[in-house]
Amino acid sequence: MRTPLQKGEKILLVTYSSWTLLVLPVLIALAGCVASYFIGFIERYGWIAAALGILYFLWKYYTWKVNIWVVTNYRVVDESGLLSHYAKESPLDKINNVSYDMTPMGRLFNYGHVEIQTAAEVGATDYFNVNHPRRLKDTITAAQSEYKTLQTSAHAQQMAAAIQQAMPYAAHPGPAQNAPAIAAELEKLFDLKQKGALSEEEYLRAKNRLLGH
Repeated sequence: MRTPLQKGEKILLVTYSSWTLLVLPVLIALAGCVASYFIGFIERYGWIAAALGILYFLWKYYTWKVNIWVVTNYRVVDESGLLSHYAKESPLDKINNVSYDMTPMGRLFNYGHVEIQTAAEVGATDYFNVNHPRRLKDTITAAQSEYKTLQTSAHAQQMAAAIQQAMPYAAHPGPAQNAPAIAAELEKLFDLKQKGALSEEEYLRAKNRLLGH
């Protein structure tokens, strides 16, 4: 992947387009080699047909090699371009739904279409001819779950630290002793907000009640 990784980011999956896209370039390369044999490899410049066929295959192969989809613990990156470079990112926390479908031919050769619906204005992002589409979908779903768990835990730890700083034990022994319980309740509230069970306003009201604001 040519897109730089962020601090703490790690790659979970790299997948490519279906290998079936290389079948035609292979056949063209073979046809060029066969044509060069019948034309005459040296005397009649038949090597040109072989060279053109092989160059076409190499171009298509390396184009296929850089057309990748990468899932990290932070985002999904769609990257392509051999001489140029195209990259589109979908942050895990902005992805609402992931689905895939496969044609009968796709089921036979294990490739298909993956659709990612995000909260962005552009709506859905489509990936076509994805090798092992179900693996890509499952990896994104698992990464989302892990990301939300870590986000909730980090939020609860920050809130607990803020409570302990605001209410030191020496001055307020009661609230400080209750800080872990309050942090646990805050974590539950934050999790409910992440799941959509609480609106932002409801979450803030409940949080302020716990903190005594």
